[in-house]
Amino acid sequence: MSNPYFEEAQKLYSGDAFSQWMGVELVDVKENYCLIKMPIKAEMINGLKSVHGGVTFSLADSALAFSSNTKGDAAVALNCYINFMKAVRLGDTLTAESIMLNDTRKTAVYEITVKNQDNELMATFRGTVYKIGKKLADL
Repeated sequence: MSNPYFEEAQKLYSGDAFSQWMGVELVDVKENYCLIKMPIKAEMINGLKSVHGGVTFSLADSALAFSSNTKGDAAVALNCYINFMKAVRLGDTLTAESIMLNDTRKTAVYEITVKNQDNELMATFRGTVYKIGKKLADL
C-alpha cells in the first residue's frame, strides 16, 4: 500500500545533501510525524571524544523538516532548541522521532526525541516551523 507521506519525505530527502552526508535513513513517516536514524561516524567526533552537539542538533532538525513537510506544503524552522541528556559516542546509532504538538494556520510545534541504539534518551528538541505558503514542488 502506498504511503504519500513517506513519498513526500523521500522527495525532500533526495534534495537534502546534508542529511544524506550524515547517513540519515527514513524509517517511518506519517502525517506530521517521522522516525529517522543515523549511524555515528568518526568525522562527527569532537575533541572531547564525544559527538559534536551540532550533529545531534542536525539530526533532530532533519526530523523536524521531514515531519513538518509531509503534506507537500513547505515549512521552515522558525525557532529550535535542544537539551542534551547524555554524551553520544562513536559507534552509536541514533534515532530521532518527531511528533507534532500544535498546529495553527501559519505555524506548528514539534517535539523530537533523540535516542541511542539502547533506547536511552540522548536529547530532546523542540522546534517551531513557519508555513511559507508555497508547495515543496514549487521550490
